Amino acid sequence: MKLKIFLISFVLSLPFWWGINFFQENLENYFYAQISQPLEEIVFAKIPPKPPKPELDLQAKAAISVKLNESGAEKILFNKNINQPLPIASLTKLMTAVIVLENYDLGNTLITISKTAANQENVPNYGNLDKEIGKKFNVKQLLELMLIYSSNDAAWALSEVIGVPNFLEKMNQKAKDLGLENTNFINPHGLDPENLHYDPSVINFYNYSTARDLVKLAQYILKEHPLIFEIPHEAPLYSVKDGIFDLFLTQEVIGGKTGYTDEAGGCIIFIFKNERGSFFVNLILGAPSSSARITEMQKLIDWINQ
Repeated sequence: MKLKIFLISFVLSLPFWWGINFFQENLENYFYAQISQPLEEIVFAKIPPKPPKPELDLQAKAAISVKLNESGAEKILFNKNINQPLPIASLTKLMTAVIVLENYDLGNTLITISKTAANQENVPNYGNLDKEIGKKFNVKQLLELMLIYSSNDAAWALSEVIGVPNFLEKMNQKAKDLGLENTNFINPHGLDPENLHYDPSVINFYNYSTARDLVKLAQYILKEHPLIFEIPHEAPLYSVKDGIFDLFLTQEVIGGKTGYTDEAGGCIIFIFKNERGSFFVNLILGAPSSSARITEMQKLIDWINQ
């Protein structure tokens, strides 16, 4: 009985297996036919090319945007005069912060505000120390005043701890160590020399750098001293005009620093991170004004995200 049932089932299944074999044979014949065709006769699906980005015209003397992936490889997305030495105004304070963190005790070193420090040229934001002469601040407090509010007084006070000439020597030596070939510092805050109008022939009288060098400095800070970018990213207690909080983007903000003098123009470095873990270091030097540095940086951000 079982044998009879098996034979009936086998006979009934023959059309099914024959159909599969027939389909497989025809499919194989089709592919073999395609392979045997001359290459020029095979039709490939065409992927439409990605439309090119529109040209970006930034109103600035120099600019750069660099993408850094997790492995450290970099890709320049935008560049304009990236090797031209230019005054950098308060972007100087990034290097000042590096020297502070590599030479001072962040919490336990107390610094007395001198008359000289308090009498540095003021900026129109919170952070001027002209009423704090003789008072003591710790290093972290002065770093916050310097990096968030761009306090020139705080920058000078920090440099006085080891002597201003010694501090500047360390700044310039660090620039050499990092391979910043077109960078030099003559003070710790970035103010312009008095009664001197900038042109390339007098660049040595300014704190100067290039967009390319400043990206290298930013990479070093991201790796060794991320606190320098974290501090300006903290919500300020007092309004900071034309600062990084005036920029809009959907990615994670890492931090940044602004600067402005009449001779340097508007300067800004702004760093963000995408969902894949890549960092984007964006820099503008020599925008026409402090407000223009934000306008031009927003244009650069929007262009990157197209």
